[in-house]
Amino acid sequence: MSNNCDPIRIMVVDDHPILRDGIAALIASQSDMRLVAEAATGREAIEQFRALSPDITLMDLQMPEMSGIDALIAIRGECPSAKVIVLTTYAGDALATRALKAGAQAYVLKGLVRKDLLETIRAVHRGLKRIHPDVAARLVSHLGEDALSTRETEVLALVAAGNSNKLIGVRLSISEDTVKAHLKSILAKLGASDRTHAVTLALERGILFR
Repeated sequence: MSNNCDPIRIMVVDDHPILRDGIAALIASQSDMRLVAEAATGREAIEQFRALSPDITLMDLQMPEMSGIDALIAIRGECPSAKVIVLTTYAGDALATRALKAGAQAYVLKGLVRKDLLETIRAVHRGLKRIHPDVAARLVSHLGEDALSTRETEVLALVAAGNSNKLIGVRLSISEDTVKAHLKSILAKLGASDRTHAVTLALERGILFR
């Protein structure tokens, strides 16, 4: 339970109403918590945060219009003390790294919301940080590795969409040889055997979204 007399004021941000309803019901069952706002997009999240200043924001990462990462950066830019818990289906280290660097205090997998969320909310409200052991293990396993550059991520996203090297070059206004050079670097950084394997690894690690 919270040590404060006032309930923890919470905003949930997710583009899936069923998930929002589930979290709302979970929070409603707790005497030390109160849901004060809901948002379906990153932009709505920023507006609601400005209006209500919740104690805790539960933030999905993949949403239309503006990603949760961008919304998190914007909210923390305006209010550095904002406490944000990321909710995601992705356990990938790359995505977790971006979220934590953006200022998230905790990282909760959606499949474990009923098990982990309430304790995580209370912990973050007390000023602590929380990350699931599986996610932490993935972070540790990739420490020291070179991250893909923005351009390499763009190339890999186009590979994932089924584009040939020639078409990728046209889309990015670079030569086909440059595309090949980027792919060589991508395979080396990810430890992938071929372009299909690279896409699979990128999806698993949260470098790319499905």
